Order: sequence, then structure tokens, then C-alpha cells
Amino acid sequence: MHIKEALCMANDNPTSSDQVIPAAGNPAPYLQNRELSWLDFNERVLEQGADESVPLLQRLNFISIFWSNLQEFFMVRVGSLTDLSLVKKHIVDSKSNMTPSEQLRAIYLRCHELYPAYERTFEQVRLLLNKVGVTHVRPDELTDEQRSYLAEYAEANVTPFLSPQIINARHPFPHLENGALYIVVRLDEEADNAQDQAKSEHKKKDKKGKKSKGKPAKESTKNASLSQNVGAEGTMLGLIPLPRQCARVVKLPGDGFSFILLEHVVEMVAEQVFSMYTVKHTNVICVTRNADIDATESTDENDDDYREHMKRILKKRARLAPVRLESERELSDTLEPLLLDRLNLKKHQVFTTSVPLDLSFTWGLASHLSEKQCAALMYPPFTPQWPACLDRKRPIMEQVTAGGDVLLSYPYESMDPFVQLLREASRDPRVISIKITLYRLASQSHLAEALIDAAENGKEVTALFELRARFDESNNIEWSQRFEQAGCNVIYGFRDYKVHSKICCITRQTDDGIQHITQLGTGNYNEKTAKLYTDLSLITTSPTIGRDATEFFRNMALENVSDNYDVLWVAPLQVKPLILKNIDHQIELARRGEPCGLFFKTNSVTDKEIIDKIAEASQAGVKTVMLVRGISCLVPGVEGYTENVRVVSIVGRMLEHSRIYGFGPRTNMKIYLASADLMTRNMDKRVEIAWPVLDEKLRDRILSYIDVSLSDTAKLRELLPNRRYTPLGFFAQVSPEGKTIRFDSQAHFMDEARLKARMSTEVEVEREVEKREAVAAAEPATPVTATAPAAAAAAPAGAATPATSEAATVPPEATSTTSSAAPADAASGSPSADATGTSEPALEPDAIEPAEEVTTTAILPHIEQPPHKPSLLVRALAAAIRFSNRRK
Repeated sequence: MHIKEALCMANDNPTSSDQVIPAAGNPAPYLQNRELSWLDFNERVLEQGADESVPLLQRLNFISIFWSNLQEFFMVRVGSLTDLSLVKKHIVDSKSNMTPSEQLRAIYLRCHELYPAYERTFEQVRLLLNKVGVTHVRPDELTDEQRSYLAEYAEANVTPFLSPQIINARHPFPHLENGALYIVVRLDEEADNAQDQAKSEHKKKDKKGKKSKGKPAKESTKNASLSQNVGAEGTMLGLIPLPRQCARVVKLPGDGFSFILLEHVVEMVAEQVFSMYTVKHTNVICVTRNADIDATESTDENDDDYREHMKRILKKRARLAPVRLESERELSDTLEPLLLDRLNLKKHQVFTTSVPLDLSFTWGLASHLSEKQCAALMYPPFTPQWPACLDRKRPIMEQVTAGGDVLLSYPYESMDPFVQLLREASRDPRVISIKITLYRLASQSHLAEALIDAAENGKEVTALFELRARFDESNNIEWSQRFEQAGCNVIYGFRDYKVHSKICCITRQTDDGIQHITQLGTGNYNEKTAKLYTDLSLITTSPTIGRDATEFFRNMALENVSDNYDVLWVAPLQVKPLILKNIDHQIELARRGEPCGLFFKTNSVTDKEIIDKIAEASQAGVKTVMLVRGISCLVPGVEGYTENVRVVSIVGRMLEHSRIYGFGPRTNMKIYLASADLMTRNMDKRVEIAWPVLDEKLRDRILSYIDVSLSDTAKLRELLPNRRYTPLGFFAQVSPEGKTIRFDSQAHFMDEARLKARMSTEVEVEREVEKREAVAAAEPATPVTATAPAAAAAAPAGAATPATSEAATVPPEATSTTSSAAPADAASGSPSADATGTSEPALEPDAIEPAEEVTTTAILPHIEQPPHKPSLLVRALAAAIRFSNRRK
């Protein structure tokens, strides 16, 4: 799902373990149900589809993300609650005291409220796209020319692949696949009676024909034709599965790009397919099934191959019970009860919508458009930049081992340096081993190939695969098999805990002894999503962290849950207790009247113990800011409970995914990065890692990142005590001239990354030129031949320079099926070149600075910090550009 996989929206759904904690008494007023909070989050995604500041095709993609998010929500969360509702013991949600059945009623009611907004938003965008030449045509809008074309197209490209079915006493109701589209055809019962009469007359004539040896050939032909066109008795329903072999988007003749969807083409030929019956009407339907499988179910402890067990479990997912039925048009009084009976659904589980029932086709529309059209309808392309702190011409390992810690900020900076580090490690004779945890990998992964190369080069490679990463199970099974074939040591983690940590440890033998290079990340080792998700990745040679990393992998190999670490926090034993302990310390400071504070950036907040502790801190006077993209079971601003808590959210072009914990006032805040959200499943049911940011410069960089994010006035929204969010642009300011000023933090970070990369390139070129000039001065008699670096130096600032590192090549997967970001442009070797190879206009130094009037304190006045300014590095880079321009 995912830019779609996700802004799918890359949604990691909690397991049913979040729901089974019993609660007593009335719920606290600062708590709300996680399912309803998630639906509010998905509504914020849908509202990006209505945001006029977003390019039209991107708006359509946001609507598609809303669809895919909701699809997964029904498969997992609604499926899980459906299972719990069948359990005989009394179970209630710990935050809302609602039973599973009560939650299901509330969910279906809320979804019936969302569907009309979903339809309105889609239709608005469809009509606007029609005006600019991207025309989604519905069957009743076809011209005569288009109908004629479709008749020929269907006969040649669709009809041969159709597999129609009838439903009667001899043909039982078939299994409808999860998420598949079907054309349901209502056949006229009165026509069945006429067919019965025709059959009777045909049998009489047939008997007479047998007695008469001299039957005319013409009459025999007529009888044969009648025999071929008489349908089966008692048939009132037909089904046509949408063929997978056919293109979903069918291009139509005419100006611009006009298209119709395959399901409507199939509807148009339904009468021909069921020519032996009378077709009364057709409809398009889709069934969503429970996909909340239990990977520990029926596990054979003596089974040597866990992969085979997972394959068997995955086969069950396709046949679990339905939880939703969608149709494009209202179901008839005859058809609806028939389908509900066969699918064992209730009327409130039926949703009718004019929106196509599968919106995955939206991600491919750009491929049908010209470069000029794409530029007008999509975000300007952005390629993750080579980080300015690393020289792409020098080995990464040399720079990492010689300098301090390296922090990469995805997707503004590229994952390529880390992939290149693994490539170098695979060839370095001093490298002894590489160990890594793998939760989600791209289907085509340079990182995975580098690890396989290392194993084939004789390195000891240990890869811990989490085969239970939801909806990535099959991909992980395939990769684990490849790793084993290459000679890697593959382990699968724990029976009772998912391993969700992101850690890699490279061990080297140096002249000074064993050295560990440790990488820790807030997000997955997936090059595809690293272009779409905001995540932080630390690379360090800290001996203490290295020892902890070695201990971690030893514990993983022995399936040992341990808290024997010096600086790392490892769940399930450490992360929650240490968060609670650090919050308690802030409470003590507040009670003593000393400076204190809390900050959390996370995808979701559901853990009741942590929520209660934050409420306790608020009552003690601790100011708390929480940047929460998705679910917040904590309601801020509730008088007497959470007045000192603010919860804000950013849903934008990139998927906010990094996890940051901050303890203390801003001036001396202790910063931890983590793989764990503040959710029960992360704290108690997963192996997660949090780690401190010990380098002062990196700490300041993260604080600056937080400042900029909280200064956002374009996408940032605040959760109010009434459990609703402020509208988009609520914090935008108006200039004296009456112009609305909106500051988009994600756009700022993209501009900042481009500027840093550009300045870094210029510095590298200037160094190369100075070096060659020094050589030329030392050898005046030797003519100097123009070289590539010198030529590059002569080029205008910001001009393209060739990539010199294999790691600078962006993988071919440029788009995601689960995220809200625009497709990343192909690597051109220039930090400022777009997907077409065209350089962007020179960036004005002040263009990346937020409006002076916009400050964090204007949005969240209780944060103890000065008004936001660009970082010292950015200001220095901008000054360098101005100085360079003056020299020219």
C-alpha cells in the first residue's frame, strides 16, 4: 500500500493483545478507544485528498491510501474484534471499557459516516482531473465511438479470459476471495420459466425427430442452436471474477488521456456472456475477510522448518470469515439477503459506494501521462540526498571509523551510505562478521544483496528474519531462503515475541583489537520505504553500544529475553519500565520546582500504563508535547488530568515514522531514539530497542528537527479535548498584505537536504581544484590536462556532477504501494536533478527559511524554547552561497 505500501499508510496494525486487558469502573476522561482514534487518523489522510494545496494526482493517491488503510483495518482490527466477540469470557477494552461487540458497532457506525465524505472527495478530484485531460469515464458517459471501440477491445482482450459461474442447486455459492472484484449478474426468474417451456418443446420436437428419418437439415440446425442457448434450471445469479490477466485501466480513444476501468468493461459484455439467460442487472462487489491469523496456532515444536509452518498459516488467511461487503450500487431486495446469507454478514456490514472498490490503479496513472502533465499534477520529484557529513569519494568505513557518530535522516538523506558500508564490509578482509535483524525488506534489495555477497565472500553473516511481519510474510520467507542458500546463518526470533528491532553490528579485527560498527534505526531496512518514511539511522563505533549489540545478538540466537545491557533499552523487559522511570524523575523535578519536561514523537500511543503516567506528570505540572501521527488513546487538555499535555499530528507528503523520546527541559533534554511506538504490543509483545543520543552535535540536530516539525503551519494539527483535530491550516498566519503564510516542515527538510548536498559537492570540487593547483604550482613545467573534477569546477554552481559511488545509485523501485509520498526521481548523480534529468532552478538561500512570524511557541506556547531559526549549519551554507555569488 505503498508510497502506497503504505502512506499504506504504512500502517503497522496492533494485534488483539491490545484489546484483552480487562478494565474496572468508568474509564478515565483522558482516554479514548484506539479503533475510533485510528479512524480519525484515516480521516486526516482522506482530508489530504481534499486539500487544494496538494497536486491533483497526489490528492487521488491520498484517497487511494485512505482506501488501502481501511482495507487493512477491516482485515486486521475488525477481524480481531470479530474473533474476540465470539469468546465467551467477558472482555473489555482497557481505555474505553467497551466490549468487542460494542467496539464493532461503533466502528461500523463511524465508517458509514466516513463513506459519504470518501465519495465526495473522490468525485471532486475525478471531475477536476477530467478538466485537465485525465478523464475517468463511467459507462453512462461513453460516446458512441468509445462504445464501439470497447466492443472490439473486449472481444479481443477481455472475453477470452473470463470465467463466468452460475449459482443454483448444482452450482453452490463459490468462495469469494479477499479483496477481489466480482461482477454479480442478476438473472431474470421469469425468463427461467420461459426457458423451462422452451426445453419442454425442444424435448417433444427431439422425440419426433428420432421417429422421422427424413428430418430437414435446416430444422436440425435450428434445434441444435436452441439446445446450445437454453440455460440451466433454477438459476437466478451469475458471477464473473475480474480477470487478473487483463489491464485494469483501459485507455479510450479521444483527446487527452481517457480511460475506463476493467470491471465496467466486463459489465458491458455480461449479457453476451450469459446470452442463454435474461440479464436483469449487474453490480460490482468486493468482500473483505478477516486476516488476523495467529502465527503460533498449531505450531509443532518438533517441526524443523518454521518457514513451512508460516506457509501453511498464510493459506488460511484467504479463507477466513468475511467482515465487510462493498458494492458499487445499491443491492436489490432479492440480491442483498441472498449475499448476506451466503457470506454470513449483517446489513450494517454492507457499504455502497460509487468509488471504485479497488483504488490501487491510481498509482499507475502517471505512467500514461506526459512529462509536462506529471509536472502539473504531482509533487516536484525529490531524490534522497547524499548526506553532507560524508564524502562520497572516500570509503564509508574509513570515515565512520575515523570520525564521530553519523546520523542519517530518511528520506531527506539517502540510505545509500549504509548500503555502501555493507558492500565495503563484504569485501574487507578485516571484517569477521555481520549481524542484522530484518523485519521488512524491499522485494528488490541492494542491502540484502550486499549481505548475501558478504556470506559468499566467507564472512559470518547472521540474519534474524521476522517471518510474522504482517503482509510481508511471503517476501521474508523468500529472502530467508536465499540467505540460507548463500551460506548465511538464518534465525527466526522468538515464539512469543516479534523481533521489531532495527540493529546491525559489523565486527572487525583491527591492530588495536576487536572493533564494532553498530547501526541502529527507527525504521526498517527497506530501500523502497526509506524514500517515503521519515526515519533516523545512527552509525556508531561506540565500544559500549558495540558490546551491547553483541550481547543482543547472542540473546537472540539463544531465544533469551534479557536486560543485561549497559546503554541500550531492550523490550519487553526494559523499554516501558525505563520510560516510566524517566517520567517519574520529571515528576520529582516538577514537585521540587525545577525545570522539567517531556517530548515523544511516535506513530501511535495506546499503552495505558504510559498514558496514565503522562497524565500523572501533567497533574504534577510537567509540560508534555507529543507528536503522534496516528492513534492517540490519550486525550490532551482535559481539565484536572491532562491540561499540561499537547498532542499534535502531521500527515503530509512523507510518512512520519521516526520514534523519539525526550526527558527533561529542552536545554538539557536526554534524547533517545527507538524502534518502538508507545503501544502495548511494542512494549510487552515485541523485542524493541531504544538507545541514547550521546553525541552533543547530533542531539542538537535532533532538537532542531523537532523545532522545525512543531513550527509546521501547513500540515500540523492539534488534538483538542473534544477529541477532534484542528482543521488543516489552523496555525497558518496572515501577512500584513493579507496573504496566508503556511510553513511545510517536510518541504523545508527537502530543501535543506538539497542545499547541504549542493554545498558539500561544491566544497569537494573546490578542494580538488586547490589540490590540483598546488600540484601544478609545484611542477610549473608540466602542462596540466583538464580533468573531470576541474571541468566540474568550471560548471555553474548546482550543475550535475557524475556519481562516483555505486551506493549513489537509487534502486529501481521508485514508487510505493503503501505511502503518501510522491515517487522518488531516478538518480542522476546530481542532488538537484529531477527524474527527467532537468536541473532545478538555483535555490535562493532564504527560500528554505520559515516565515519570521512563525514560531513554535505560537503553536505550542508552553514549550520552553526560543523562536525557531534555521540551524547554524544551514545559515552558514546560505552565507557561503551568498559569498560565492558575490565573487562571481
